[in-house]
Amino acid sequence: MRTAPFEIHLADADATAALGRALAPLLHPGDTLLLSGPVGAGKTHFARALIQSILHAPEDVPSPTFTLVQVYDTTRGPLWHADLYRLTDSSEIEELGLTEAFETAICIVEWPDRLGHPPATALTLDFADAGDGRVVRLAWQAGDWAERLQTGLSHV
Repeated sequence: MRTAPFEIHLADADATAALGRALAPLLHPGDTLLLSGPVGAGKTHFARALIQSILHAPEDVPSPTFTLVQVYDTTRGPLWHADLYRLTDSSEIEELGLTEAFETAICIVEWPDRLGHPPATALTLDFADAGDGRVVRLAWQAGDWAERLQTGLSHV
């Protein structure tokens, strides 16, 4: 994976939500965000803020921990929010329909280590404790993320 050109300090939950809202308008179908980090690191909070900022109408955005996948119709196109924490085998990804969704929707995947083979153009956001808040490191292998992030996150 490419060295992260972006490392952002998140002072609190509000900053985590602001990052999600700032990233949302940069996304389009075919984009995948891989959210990694320990339980309680802010992955779901980030995803919830991102999703709520691009919904057509306000609605509750629950954690997909038990449903595994929640699907939304957004102003940026279809969005799939997946929490793979409870998966035991990467073959279950196909059953969920995620493989196809990677091509046709915006996908946000928590616990991406259970994917097996994530899309090559995915953006990884690794959330870590920083003592006085959180740090999120953004990295990728391919795609136009450098240009999009530099433009879209310059104020974060």
